[in-house]
Amino acid sequence: MKITNHRAEELSTPLLDAWHRTMKESPDYGNPFLAPEFAAGVGRSRGGARVAVLHERGEPVGFFPYERTAFGVGRAVGLGLSDCQALVHRPGVSWDAGELLRACGLSVLEFDHLVEAQEPFGRYVTGTFASPVVDLEDGVGAAAGEGADGYAEWLRATYPGLAKTTLKKERRLGRDLGEMRFVFDERDPAMLRRLMRWKSAQYRRTSRMDRFARPWIVDLVESLFQVREEQFTGVLSVVYAGDRPVAAHFGPMSSTVFAAWFTAYDPELRYYSPGLLMHLRMAEAAGRAGVRVLDLGRGDKEYKDWLKTRELRVAEGFVTRPHPVATAHRLWRRPVRGLRNTVLAHPGLRKQADRLLKTVGTVRTRGSAPAGARPGSRAEGARPESRSESRSKGAAARGH
Repeated sequence: MKITNHRAEELSTPLLDAWHRTMKESPDYGNPFLAPEFAAGVGRSRGGARVAVLHERGEPVGFFPYERTAFGVGRAVGLGLSDCQALVHRPGVSWDAGELLRACGLSVLEFDHLVEAQEPFGRYVTGTFASPVVDLEDGVGAAAGEGADGYAEWLRATYPGLAKTTLKKERRLGRDLGEMRFVFDERDPAMLRRLMRWKSAQYRRTSRMDRFARPWIVDLVESLFQVREEQFTGVLSVVYAGDRPVAAHFGPMSSTVFAAWFTAYDPELRYYSPGLLMHLRMAEAAGRAGVRVLDLGRGDKEYKDWLKTRELRVAEGFVTRPHPVATAHRLWRRPVRGLRNTVLAHPGLRKQADRLLKTVGTVRTRGSAPAGARPGSRAEGARPESRSESRSKGAAARGH
């Protein structure tokens, strides 16, 4: 087997076509996070994204997207953002993990959402975790017609325990603020920026890392929003009440899988359960569009338990070769992951940690200076800063 390496954003059209065909041939690899468009987006926004292409008899049969950092430390492409990671290959193709790392010039490779079918990586797995999904096949979401009556019919048939309360909240929202409507594929970039502002504010309120404070992530989301390919489309969905946005979601969709990614809502309207309304509307609309699975992603959340029809298993771990860098990386990263997983695996500890983070976030938010008063701060209503804007500011500060 021959292995060649390429920049993710510079793959040739024949290789892109072969990658797309491989996704269609192997149902386990239909997730849009495994599409070349996601890897290329990371490469353009952050740099360092590579793709190892496996060849047999001169034909490309496998594609492994990864990122290479200093000293040969590697990670699955989009680690920390991607909810699905794998070496995408044709059925029946086998490979050796050590040979793959050598070909990529890596001493260690870290992953945290590896699909279950990746047997050559099996010995390096340190833990497996549930990743809930909603099955939309057999006409679910498509049997009912479009419009409010079709959605209500679908909701009563699919989630009878949620239907009465959900429809009641939707009617109340309509009475209070204006007729409720749902746009599955909103193309307004201003609405995408609003979603990122809402999500940034949520991260700060709950004392989580603000992903949209990182310009490269803003760049990535904005670029993926423009992608309209069969195996990867950036879909922005919005719930409106009258002309007022209530909740929004942005996530990638392939021909078969829609991945839940960034969801946020107007905190003033939280009593209407806008996040749940959004996910139910998304599931119905995705099914009507021909998607077969809504992937809710790894993690324990109450709404995921309500909506899921089954669970996939994803793995985390470190593929290593005998090398001092690999040993040092494992010693540094594994205790951090272990502590986090211990907290998440115990509901009591998880609730206490969540309460503490929310308390810290509340104190920090209330006690923060007005927008613009503190260097590096950003007003809650301000647009997240992209990587290009960050560079421009840096150049201006240097007098260029």
